[in-house]
Amino acid sequence: MKAILINDDKSLYCGEVPTPVLKDDEVLIKTEYAALNRADLMQREGNYAPPPGAPEWMGLEVSGEIIAVGKNVTSRRSGEKVCALLGGGGYAEYVAVRHDHCMPVPENTSMAEAAALPEAFATAYLNLFIEGKAKAGDTILMNAGKSGLASVVIPMAKAFGMRVITTVRGEKAVKDVSHLGADLVVDTLSQDVTQVLKNQLNDGHGVEVAIDCLGGEVMGKCLHYLNHGARWIVIAALAGQFTNIDLRNVFIRNVRIIGSTLRSRPTAFKAELLRLLTENVWDKVASGEIRPHIYKILPIGQAEEAQAILMRGENVGKVVLSISPSDWEK
Repeated sequence: MKAILINDDKSLYCGEVPTPVLKDDEVLIKTEYAALNRADLMQREGNYAPPPGAPEWMGLEVSGEIIAVGKNVTSRRSGEKVCALLGGGGYAEYVAVRHDHCMPVPENTSMAEAAALPEAFATAYLNLFIEGKAKAGDTILMNAGKSGLASVVIPMAKAFGMRVITTVRGEKAVKDVSHLGADLVVDTLSQDVTQVLKNQLNDGHGVEVAIDCLGGEVMGKCLHYLNHGARWIVIAALAGQFTNIDLRNVFIRNVRIIGSTLRSRPTAFKAELLRLLTENVWDKVASGEIRPHIYKILPIGQAEEAQAILMRGENVGKVVLSISPSDWEK
């Protein structure tokens, strides 16, 4: 089968790989769409290896049709349309995945939108509700408001009754994310986010949960201005791996700093997370209360350009690859 592979010089190309051999607890999906994530860029650079047993090619979430099921699978059937969370291998014609890492496509959702659900929605749910223990009335800080994850976290938090602060860079970016419904958008080119958080704390709107994909110097400064018992969840370090932290402030304010990734979690944990996501969020997706926001759909033959959109930080929402026989041509 065809898949998108990585050259020695880190460029991408279409190559041939073996079609997955189905295990007893897996289903085989004919891929229709695959969504991009920043983890794909990290893997391409050699900084985020797939878990043991996962394909070496990129892709963490797909949608498509089940065309075969393993002999122990009773929860899924051939012909069913699903979306799936993968350890890797989504940039390909076919994927094999555990049956309990598949989810039904919510009503009123296109297959392109469905591909943008598993990784981003599971990551949002994980960090808001499991790691963050967020609840209605809490104030959430979501850094990098233009990211694909922010396009899910912000409306998901709002749908569950939370107040949301997000950060972007520049006036245009403020306008670009206005549709997401954040209560406060901080332009870090013209505003000091630490001063904003200090003012919010003094006004009774201190942050209970922060989801941070930036890290860097600013992180340590922000920790001074959170509510007592706040959770600062680090999911990436795009602005730098190092920061200075006043440890006295951390223990006096009872602040938790939590490192969190989804890809490295045990398979059973992921299965339960997807069950909770389907049970608690899918109705809100079907009703339109929370929607995956698609920035652009490109054919898989243009995977290089699709990833360049993420590298440039151009996207507001998700970039998705369409996968059909004609889509492999550049």
